[in-house]
Amino acid sequence: MSDIKMIVPNVPNVPWQNPPEKFTGAPIWRYNDNPIVARNPIEGVARIFNSAVMPYGDEFIGVFRGEQTNGIPCIYLGRSKDAIHWDFDKEKIPFEDENGKSFIPEYAYDPRLVKVEDTYYIIWCQDFYGAAIGLAKTNDFKKFVRLENPFLPFNRNAVLFPRKINGNFVMLSRPSDSGHTPFGDIFVSESPDLHYWGRHRHVMGKGKEWWEALKIGGGAAPIETSVGWLLFYHGVSGTCNGYVYSIGGAILDLENPSIVRYRCTNFLLTPEEWYEERGFVPNVCFPCATIHDPESGKIAIYYGAADSYVGLAFTKFDEIVDYIKKNSVVNSTDVEIGKR
Repeated sequence: MSDIKMIVPNVPNVPWQNPPEKFTGAPIWRYNDNPIVARNPIEGVARIFNSAVMPYGDEFIGVFRGEQTNGIPCIYLGRSKDAIHWDFDKEKIPFEDENGKSFIPEYAYDPRLVKVEDTYYIIWCQDFYGAAIGLAKTNDFKKFVRLENPFLPFNRNAVLFPRKINGNFVMLSRPSDSGHTPFGDIFVSESPDLHYWGRHRHVMGKGKEWWEALKIGGGAAPIETSVGWLLFYHGVSGTCNGYVYSIGGAILDLENPSIVRYRCTNFLLTPEEWYEERGFVPNVCFPCATIHDPESGKIAIYYGAADSYVGLAFTKFDEIVDYIKKNSVVNSTDVEIGKR
């Protein structure tokens, strides 16, 4: 192991499969038995994808995008002993407002799950007179309290950092428009209390390489490391037959994450397998979560595949950080403070 470390709790039972003998490209490899969540996983739900998981006690818990058979996406809770085989609640998460009244969003999709101090936060995209960010908290995964919407429409791909920075909550997001945005940069915002948000700063924009030349967006919750915040994000390419979503990697400054320290010019994972290329929305690898262990350096990456399945991939911390640094290309808007 190198002197670079993950600054996170130990997870000795992180899911894992040993790597192949040779790599083509980045040191990241798919689980042999992908997809780990197939179609029609719950009665009334056609597909689960773009979902987030994390350790909970000695086991694992997750929030899952469940595309109902009526076409409306909702968030479902899932539990697992090994983070590979999942059992799902039959009913969608019963969100309530801060007064205890039912407060179910009309639709909700692409959730992230992040623990900050002693509280778990769910972040997703929902209707707020247009696509915007939803936010809820729980301490026991029994009671789920929705907070006020952090941002105005239109916004997507929000994810909290797993600790406060300079005393504030910090969130990445991707401002958008009212449609399926053909553009997009990642921004970062701060809040002292999860109600009032400000200090909005630009983090990074689309890249020059084909795989992220159209737009980018946040992915898994950033992983705190001694070299910076390790971020797995998504990059999008426009083709004559639609969008292609790939997974990219970057490292942000620890105390000022609007500054990009390293940004890999190569994709880390792009659609190549049948479950990534063929589905409801073809050619999608969409990262939403990682489970990671600092002792062993193991990282398991969870990603949505073709808007139809959940896929699992693996990497080693030292190797992926080294690959991102060796293949890093940053530009002036990456390294500036992000305000104008």
